[in-house]
Amino acid sequence: RWVLSLECKGSRNLMSALRRAVEVDFKDKDKHKSQGLYLLTTGIPDQETHTISAYVAEACGGLDLQLHVCLFSVTEGTDSSGIIPARYANPRETASAFKEIVQAANGRFHRFGEAGIFESDDIKSIISEMEEAKNYSQKCAFLVESLKQRS
Repeated sequence: RWVLSLECKGSRNLMSALRRAVEVDFKDKDKHKSQGLYLLTTGIPDQETHTISAYVAEACGGLDLQLHVCLFSVTEGTDSSGIIPARYANPRETASAFKEIVQAANGRFHRFGEAGIFESDDIKSIISEMEEAKNYSQKCAFLVESLKQRS
């Protein structure tokens, strides 16, 4: 509920936000079976990717805690307010950085923009499951056909 009272503001200081979320807001983390942090962002964090990855790997390591990222791609080189961030990366580099971070945190990555969904770990998983079901169905159909020919 507290999320609904928040307003968009601040910087791309992801380390500060993660520390607050993990070390302050999750003080009762032992009472919950699993928890997830969702980062909604439009660009690369101010800190280096390897630094954030190392932190989330350590922070999420002993817990059932995942960091999921939803990256909204906007006009290249600016954030949604038109301000060039302290650390710049093009959309491909930004996506790559967040993929590395969520991998370290056992999370999921989603990238979308005004044109729609560019990539999503959830959608990849669903498509993979559908492909597996299709392959299984084809094997079953082949087996049934083989049995019919023997009769």
